[in-house]
Order: sequence, then C-alpha cells, then structure tokens
Amino acid sequence: MGFQLARPEDAGAVVETITAAFDGDPVWSWAFSDPERRPEQYRVWWGMFADAAIRRGSAWVTGPAAEAAAIWVPPNGTDLEPGQEERVEPLLREFLGDEHAERVMVLNESFEAHHPEGSFHYLSLLGTNPAHRGGGLGMKLLADRLAKLDELGEPSLLESTNPVNHERYGRLGYERIDEWFAPEGGPPVAVMWRDPR
Repeated sequence: MGFQLARPEDAGAVVETITAAFDGDPVWSWAFSDPERRPEQYRVWWGMFADAAIRRGSAWVTGPAAEAAAIWVPPNGTDLEPGQEERVEPLLREFLGDEHAERVMVLNESFEAHHPEGSFHYLSLLGTNPAHRGGGLGMKLLADRLAKLDELGEPSLLESTNPVNHERYGRLGYERIDEWFAPEGGPPVAVMWRDPR
C-alpha cells in the first residue's frame, strides 16, 4: 500500500475515516457529547480541518479509500483558514448550545496555548477507519511521514487525546512533555514531542 497526499476528491473519504476513528475518543466525544448527533457534527467539524489541509497539501492517506488519514499543519501554520476560523464559534453554538460551546471553545484554545515555542510540524489528526483497525495502518502512515521529517532534520508535535495511543506514539519516538485537561474536570490531553532522528 502506497501512501499519498490527499487530493480534493479524497476529502469525503478522509472525513469519514476521521469521523469514525474519533467517535469514541475521550476528549472529542466529551466535546460532541450527543452520540446520536455526533457523526453528522463531526462531518462538518472535521470537514473544515480536512479541507484546509488538503488545500495546503498537508493531508496524507494510505490510498484513495483513506483507510487511515493524517492531517498535518506545517511549521508556523494554522489548522484552519481565516474564513473557517470565523465559522467555529457560531458552528459550536449551533451544535452544542451556548453553555457547552463555551467549554469547547476553551478546549480549542487550550491546544494552541500548550504548544511550545519554536518551529515544528504539527500532527493535528491521525485516524484509522475502524473497519481497518488492527493492522497498524495509522502508525505506518505516521512513520512514513516521520521518516521524511528525519531527512529534513525537523521536529514534530502531537496531542494524544486517548491514553491508549500514548505508547504507540512513544514507540515512534514521541515523548510526553505536558498534560492538560478539558474544562471543568474533562478528560486529559497529552502533549507529545519528537526530535528528528
């Protein structure tokens, strides 16, 4: 299986993979807490991130079916484009109601607030479609990209929102450098850094 940059026509498959992969994620299922509405909300929410990454050429997939997908942000870049940033607050208020939307906006801001100073490649999202879990596709996709970053001599950062993934990332050279919590006793988020090898 060859890994490739996601193309505009791959966007739907990327969004479906991320939506399914994060359905039971501790942090994001806390944010989008209605399991009945979550898939459709995710499709819109993650769709913005996938669209921005595909446009800038920083989304990678295992193939056209996007069995696994990785959304990266280049050094000093942003997850979303300016027009998309303007959609975040009204979208969250529409989906979640004002009170919980406020908490999720704090959650969103906390990701960037806990980023270290300096230049690095940021793995914003990595997911494997549940139909293809167990074969290590997501980690292989990540390892392939990390090999390129090693050639460039450049570091990377990610947040692990599910403790079951900490060890997997550790095997690829990531070290936990920080941990913080979603608002009001919400689940933890581990900040993990990797120097090039």
